[in-house]
Amino acid sequence: MEKKLRVKISKLLSYALRHRPEKFNIILDKNGWVTVQDLLNNCRKEIKFDFQDLKEVVENCDKQRFQISEDGSKIRANQGHSVKVDLGLTPIIPPQYLYHGTAERFFDSIKKEGLKKMNRHDVHLYEEKHIKKARNTGERHQKGSRGLILVINAAEMIKDGFVFYKTENEVYLTDSVPNQYITKQEINE
Repeated sequence: MEKKLRVKISKLLSYALRHRPEKFNIILDKNGWVTVQDLLNNCRKEIKFDFQDLKEVVENCDKQRFQISEDGSKIRANQGHSVKVDLGLTPIIPPQYLYHGTAERFFDSIKKEGLKKMNRHDVHLYEEKHIKKARNTGERHQKGSRGLILVINAAEMIKDGFVFYKTENEVYLTDSVPNQYITKQEINE
């Protein structure tokens, strides 16, 4: 499949599984799952694709945003929902530092108010081995300003009672990150 089509299908899946399932007449269960057949039947009106195309998009998504059930009958987004779902995640102790990518133009607001989940369920953070994903997020949001990596002192947050979760695709989630746990690191590449 050509990259352009893979990106179109990925964006459609994000919209349908994370933000507007009702637009496609699909109903997510409480954990965010929908049958693959319902997804294919209702989303093919927008873009023509089949199960093999769907598997290719899921397997080649650089951020591993989606998950197909072991039996291949269901699909869901791993995180990033603006609709109510319970991903069934268990609290976890994160590494001492986690990372979040953003644009420099947002830093003054973050410095005052911390990181907020905005219209999502949680703030998304990465461990050091996935810092490139945080960097990519910062670069995607920069639009005329430099990208930043925010360094989050997760160990101190845990001491202060904050809760973290880790998704299937190794994204750490937390409700918010107050400003006292954040330092910035400019992206120099």
